Amino acid sequence: MSGDLVLLTDRAQLRLGRGLVRTVRECAAAGLRTVVVREHDLALAERAALVARLRDVAGLTVLASRTLVPGAHGVHLAAGQPGTGVGRSCHDLAEVATAVAAGASYVTLSPFAATASKPGYGPALPPATYAAARRLTAGSATRVLALGGIDARTAVAATTAGAHGVAVMGAVMRSADPAAEVAALLAALARPREPRGAAA
Repeated sequence: MSGDLVLLTDRAQLRLGRGLVRTVRECAAAGLRTVVVREHDLALAERAALVARLRDVAGLTVLASRTLVPGAHGVHLAAGQPGTGVGRSCHDLAEVATAVAAGASYVTLSPFAATASKPGYGPALPPATYAAARRLTAGSATRVLALGGIDARTAVAATTAGAHGVAVMGAVMRSADPAAEVAALLAALARPREPRGAAA
């Protein structure tokens, strides 16, 4: 996994006429380095074909959600799902601790804020949860990525709270200019700040 910005795909949220492969290519050109292919409605062969097309994008790490898809660099597992993955979804500190012990490269910790992708999902985790999660990763290679309601503005709040970075879906998938949204997120993540209560 590369970088502290991860894009989760959802082609259903793309604007009319936008293709997923084109969108991810443009985002990679703007600096995106890791994408998680969700698209759970597709058959395994269709997901594998999609992964293969994205693997052609130079410098892009392509992960599959929940199930290891042929050709993917690795898998992002759901909370509580058995197995070892590059990434794992977490919703509390106990799940973060489990993922760290399993050697996950990153965890998504959600929800950071209200999200249009999952209306009514919540409540949002207190900011102190992200500082505590970061402390749990001290001495490990695991990165804590805030997920849920993430855009360039909330990315700053998330990393100030203690997250190493962010994972995003809707703000990029729904954007008229996904690459510009990725560039704005990367610029926000690059701003120097001291995370609250964090030592990692």
